[in-house]
Amino acid sequence: MTPRNRAAARTAPRDARTIGRSQLRPGDLLGLGTVGLRAKPLRAALSALGIAIGVAAMVAVLGISASSQAKLDAKLAELGTNLLTAAPAEGASGRGPVPLPQNAAERVARLPGVLAATAVGTLPDVAVYRNQFVDPQRTGGITVRAVDTELLTVIGGALVAGSWLDETRAAFPTVVLGYDTASLLGVTEPGTDVWLGDASARVIGIMEPAPLAPSLDASALIGARVAQDQFGWDGHPSQVLQRVAEDRVREIRSVAPAAIRPDAPQDVAMSRPSDALAAQAAVDEVFTSMLLGLGSISLLVGAIGVANTMVISVIERRREIGLRRALGATRGHVQLQFLTEALVLSALGGVTGAALGAGVTMVVALGNAWVPVVPAPVIAVAALATLAVGALAGLYPAVRAARTPPTAALSG
Repeated sequence: MTPRNRAAARTAPRDARTIGRSQLRPGDLLGLGTVGLRAKPLRAALSALGIAIGVAAMVAVLGISASSQAKLDAKLAELGTNLLTAAPAEGASGRGPVPLPQNAAERVARLPGVLAATAVGTLPDVAVYRNQFVDPQRTGGITVRAVDTELLTVIGGALVAGSWLDETRAAFPTVVLGYDTASLLGVTEPGTDVWLGDASARVIGIMEPAPLAPSLDASALIGARVAQDQFGWDGHPSQVLQRVAEDRVREIRSVAPAAIRPDAPQDVAMSRPSDALAAQAAVDEVFTSMLLGLGSISLLVGAIGVANTMVISVIERRREIGLRRALGATRGHVQLQFLTEALVLSALGGVTGAALGAGVTMVVALGNAWVPVVPAPVIAVAALATLAVGALAGLYPAVRAARTPPTAALSG
């Protein structure tokens, strides 16, 4: 063998291996992975729609919940969580509630850390009507309450219109209506007369909704002096509201019952109105979890749709698979091609769903005067869930495509 022939023999195996090696560049992979989607755009859109609905539901539910929570946090920050309420508790041995002392507000106001305290009394035998011709039985659930002039400051309330009770106005038959009461009575502005008890009274103000004292919304408020002089109120408050220092809420909550009733502190029930709002938020979280579960089911249904589409695509493209295998594509290349197609299909659905979910959040939040909040982790989780769903949905079709023999595909 001549030196030239020996050199050719030495290089032949290496050149053969070089020529026979099949390569798949990332750019080519992306093009191959979108061939089926571009060939059947309507089917691809319908398959991605299932993913989009699931992702949109998840993003919208979590976004609306976050927006609502942000609104609640802002409201609590504005109103404060340092308002406490004292009320009669059920007495021992099953006896009824024991009335609070007449000077309960003065007693609790002397405690260190109490910034202000005010008493609210209920007048069960007095009703308010739009005029004297209304049926006495149609009270509309409105309660007449005797209040001090400090009430509005203690609860952090405000007026829609008119003026609050001061020392002068509280001495006359004037009334401030809660927000719901004004609506029920059809009173839209101060200066209107209503029928209080058995006489006319002038409306001097209408309150805004009071989230920390919701019972006042359905109340007609009159001065304590008028309540005693003209309507026979005994002066025993039904509630004592206390605004306390933020760092002493727990302390005041524990010692206030003894300050109000030293002989029987167990007859005084203490509560914090902001806890009710927090409990409402907890209920909303449970409801959110339920809706999130429904969104996850929608995402699962979408994944099944993607898997079904990919299986059909593999069956329809057997000749393409066989031809690519015959031209040197490995099983791994075919598997990557169809797995990429499933991921692209899911990603399209995920992007569309995230946009839809964010849009729904914006509409709902702005419609309720909330600040729209779409947490970044929600989008990140939605993206990861979408990719995971795409990978799982495309795994079996990709493996099935890779196992298709070239001869069977070309002859099928």
